[in-house]
Amino acid sequence: MNTEKDFSPLTPNIVRALNDKLYEKRKVAALEIEKLVREFVAQNNSTQIRHVIQILASEFALSQHPHSRKGGLIGLAACSIALGKDSGLYLKELIEPVLTCFNDSDSRLRYYACEALYNIVKVARGAVLPHFNLLFDGLSKLAADPDPNVKSGSELLDRLLKDIVTESNTFDLVAFVPLLRERIYSNNQYARQFIISWIHVLESVPDINLLDYLPEILDGLFQILGDNSKEIRRTCEVVLGEFLKEIKKTPSSVKFAEMANILVIHCQVADETKLTNDLIQLTAMTWMREFIQLAGRVVLPYSSGILTAVLPCLSYDDRKKNTKEAASACNHSLMKLVTPEDDEDEEEEKSGSTESPSREEGQTKAEVDSNDMLNASQESVGFSNISFFTPASADRPQVTLDLDGIVQVLDRHLHDSSTGMMTRIAVLKWLYHLYIKTPRKMFRHTDSLFPMLLKTLSDESDEVILKDLEVLAEIASSPAGQTDQGSSCDNMENKLELKVPEGTKAGQQPSTGSKAGDTSPSTPSMNSYFYKFMINLLKRFSIERKLLENRGAFIIRQLCLLLHAENIFHSMADILLKEEDLKFASTMVQTLNTILLTSAELFQLRNQLKDLHTQESCALFCCLYRSWCHNPVATVSLCFLTQNYKHAYDLIQKFGNLEVTVDFLIEVDKLVQLIESPIFTYLRLQLLDVENNPYLIKALYGLLMLLPQSQAFQLLSNRLSCVPNPDLMRTVDESKYMDSKQQSASKRASHAQMDYSELLQHFDRVQSKHLEVRHQRSGRASDHGDRKLM
Repeated sequence: MNTEKDFSPLTPNIVRALNDKLYEKRKVAALEIEKLVREFVAQNNSTQIRHVIQILASEFALSQHPHSRKGGLIGLAACSIALGKDSGLYLKELIEPVLTCFNDSDSRLRYYACEALYNIVKVARGAVLPHFNLLFDGLSKLAADPDPNVKSGSELLDRLLKDIVTESNTFDLVAFVPLLRERIYSNNQYARQFIISWIHVLESVPDINLLDYLPEILDGLFQILGDNSKEIRRTCEVVLGEFLKEIKKTPSSVKFAEMANILVIHCQVADETKLTNDLIQLTAMTWMREFIQLAGRVVLPYSSGILTAVLPCLSYDDRKKNTKEAASACNHSLMKLVTPEDDEDEEEEKSGSTESPSREEGQTKAEVDSNDMLNASQESVGFSNISFFTPASADRPQVTLDLDGIVQVLDRHLHDSSTGMMTRIAVLKWLYHLYIKTPRKMFRHTDSLFPMLLKTLSDESDEVILKDLEVLAEIASSPAGQTDQGSSCDNMENKLELKVPEGTKAGQQPSTGSKAGDTSPSTPSMNSYFYKFMINLLKRFSIERKLLENRGAFIIRQLCLLLHAENIFHSMADILLKEEDLKFASTMVQTLNTILLTSAELFQLRNQLKDLHTQESCALFCCLYRSWCHNPVATVSLCFLTQNYKHAYDLIQKFGNLEVTVDFLIEVDKLVQLIESPIFTYLRLQLLDVENNPYLIKALYGLLMLLPQSQAFQLLSNRLSCVPNPDLMRTVDESKYMDSKQQSASKRASHAQMDYSELLQHFDRVQSKHLEVRHQRSGRASDHGDRKLM
């Protein structure tokens, strides 16, 4: 430095001492500067004061010579001490050169700068707040300083500044938040510690409402929550906990929507191997749970984003039990927010209509525009992408359920093969809930959902299949699913009268105590999707024989509970009557027959068919019979069930013309076993009335003659050996005996209304088709064998 330069009012001795390499000499110079500035303060000579500060800043603190910079720093601190309460008038000039020295490469000089600023701030106190951003910016850099002395000095300054902010009620939060938002994303551990400590302090000051600006820093807080330092994570947890407490106290002033996107992102873990990510996800999910409970229907427009975050967590194991429980609470609370009012059309909402739709008003077209379906399928691509909260319309004041978004999320989870079982169950519960609460709007999505719902029937979990069947049953029975054209019934010649038990809804088991005739009200209850469902279900069984073999009976039994057994059997029989794959038709009839004869769920239907005492039961028998003809043994068992013993005997007489295979004999064997089961107790007791049931005995003997010498043969032979002599069974009172015969004849009068000869002819026609198909198959197999030999 040029010592001959004019530095007045600083004396040459002061200038020389400020440039000295010894700290003690620089300190003496600082005392002289303090004395000089005090004199100027006493004279109220602000011009000279600014001149002294300017010289110390430009000629010393910002000098190229390190000792001069040190002298300048201590000189500026001395000026501040001398100015006292008046230092606030000159703070900009005092602070800026000191902060510049924070970037010096010399750690000793950075320490002196920190010390100088400490003295300046200590004197000025609250007057430094207008310059807080500058101070905070400088301190945030020193917090990560590699030199321990500098870091220790910055911590002292930091504590002093925090005390000043805590005591003040004039802190400019609006000006500070942008800087905080910028610095909160620092990856440096010490910088993060500095940031989170300041947020903790500001949040605890009553006069500072940091909650209003939480949306701007919440994402950064979650980033800090993932820090490797346990201490930083703990502090961040405390800060987030305090914010959440404040949110619960004043929910009306909270900007839920602005923070919801952040929670959605952090509820989705990108790297499950990092333990810190588990903490982030759990915290975000806990916040989400509180948001849904506090905000209520306000979050409905953003429900698709919430579900994107929540649904995968439902399949977590016990290692993430807390996160799973929080996600489950979110899911349950969100589901409760959906009400029937969300099913109203926009026109109804505008007109203020709150009436629930009648059955006629609930009818809507099930067909959707093909372009819309294409767009929906395109949007479902890219399941791994993060979903955000996107309001359906920011201009609408009313709350609107984002139904389209929800359905897309649910559909994607069903399509994703990696989706866990509990998530799939939750998805199906959501679909069922939406079809109950918003049926008209949901039926717009049915055509796109239907294929995946059918595919889900192949799921490995019984519980998933049960929920899936509930959804399909609701689709098939909801009044909102009625269509004007009935396009789903194109393959049906005559529309079936489909019914459910009186006083019950789909999903409820009919009372088994009611009479069979009372369970079929005249009003059709199934919609146009029911028959479509039955057709597609049978197609799926035809394509996936393993599904039919392993889960077919289970699925059909559950459908009988959900949609009434008569509807299921009537519709399936009607569809199978037109089935071109005769082998599948035979297998399917065998499956249905076994269910009919053995399942507890079919108790009512068996009772309805047992006596055929109504026109409806006779019509049902004829419908089943025509399809049952695909399987001769099943047809005989149906005749046994309905007590059509003469017709059973006539059928067995025709068995001699059929191709008796091993499979055929196995089926006869199973029928013999069934005759010994509780289902046919009434049939076995009727063997006591030999005179009134001769064809029953003949039919059983016919089965016996079909069987080879086997265990089943012995079983049936032993049963028939117990048939008593008719003479021994005659009653003493002949009049009572004749009355009994007349009553039996009256009871069976309805049977006479059926054209049994026509039924036999139908049986012959069906069996001829089966024989023809078998011959064609054997012919093809023979040709194939010849070609191989050649």
